[in-house]
Amino acid sequence: MTGATPAPRLAALTREDPTLHALAQRLLALAEQALPRMYAADGGGTFVFTRAGTVSPAGTRSVERRGTSTRYAAITVLGARFLPEDRQRAVLGGHTAAEFAGLLVERLPRITNLGDAALVAWAAADTDHPKLPDALARLSALDVPGQPRYTVEAAWVLSALAAARSSADVEDGLAAARDRLLGALTGTSPLFPHATAPGLLPRYRTHVACFADQTYPLQALARLHATAPDPVALQAADACAARICELQGDGGQWWWHYDARTGQVVEGYPVYSVHQHAMAPTALFDLADAGGLDHGAAIRRGLRWMAEVPELAGPDGVPREPMIREDHSVTWRKVYRGDPAKAVRAARGLATRVVPGARLAPLDRVFRPLAVDRECRPYEFGWLLHAWLGGPAR
Repeated sequence: MTGATPAPRLAALTREDPTLHALAQRLLALAEQALPRMYAADGGGTFVFTRAGTVSPAGTRSVERRGTSTRYAAITVLGARFLPEDRQRAVLGGHTAAEFAGLLVERLPRITNLGDAALVAWAAADTDHPKLPDALARLSALDVPGQPRYTVEAAWVLSALAAARSSADVEDGLAAARDRLLGALTGTSPLFPHATAPGLLPRYRTHVACFADQTYPLQALARLHATAPDPVALQAADACAARICELQGDGGQWWWHYDARTGQVVEGYPVYSVHQHAMAPTALFDLADAGGLDHGAAIRRGLRWMAEVPELAGPDGVPREPMIREDHSVTWRKVYRGDPAKAVRAARGLATRVVPGARLAPLDRVFRPLAVDRECRPYEFGWLLHAWLGGPAR
């Protein structure tokens, strides 16, 4: 992408809803403002895990940096690579996306998490880095056959291998990763569980899957189909996308927890900003680009939530607290119930285990979603750039 080439997804948004186009542009500008503040030069060249809002004893508000994350650094590369080179360097501590991907590959011998390794390999593939073979070798070493995996990490493995398909011989691993992800589906539900096989979760929790368990698999299967026709993979991606869009809230909310057995919502809250402006768009855009169904209307409804935030709206319809804060270089992480120990989610998880579809409606009146999590993580902006500046999957 060059600075003079309009991003096709943004160009389409201009035609469909100029107000939302302005909102997307505002968020993209915020991403380029925020990510340099999340770069951790003292961490050997990585990104912080989060920036969290704090209040001093004197009442002074600030945002402090906490931890570091290889995972979030890799996602940042996946998005930043669509920027012109000078703006890549501004975001990535003076490095281009390819150079930064190389730094991440060099750290792979110390990485033991499969998801982290998959994202680094994906970044190396998408930036055409010459050390891609090293990244793929480490990914293969960590992905021991026959072990259950968290669905999100299994999806990232498939996306990484699909991205590398034109540059390396990954067919055996690609076939195994595809079959593992599709094999995780059970019964007639189009939704993916939280893990690909038993062994990682307590029995009472096995039916509960999150939003990420849907978007990353459907994205991976769509990107697989884009590299070589795979109608079965595309059909599964289409079915999953159609169901989460059907369940989308009236205010554009992408709900958080689902019953993977029945395809129903277990608990809607929290609503995460990254789902609204980045994760849902990047997955659904990749699906449409691969030849799947177009869910543009759902993408636009989700994006609109960022400005309207109906959970926080006052009598005039304006949110009592905005989720987008240029003054702090953040988008606040989520709107949630504020229930102690995530009681609503636990209660509904247990109830739906026994009675699928159980709602426990009084909980909605007792625990209303009025709380704001004042935190922001780099991957929110990495996927934002990927969503709106990206194009057809390779």
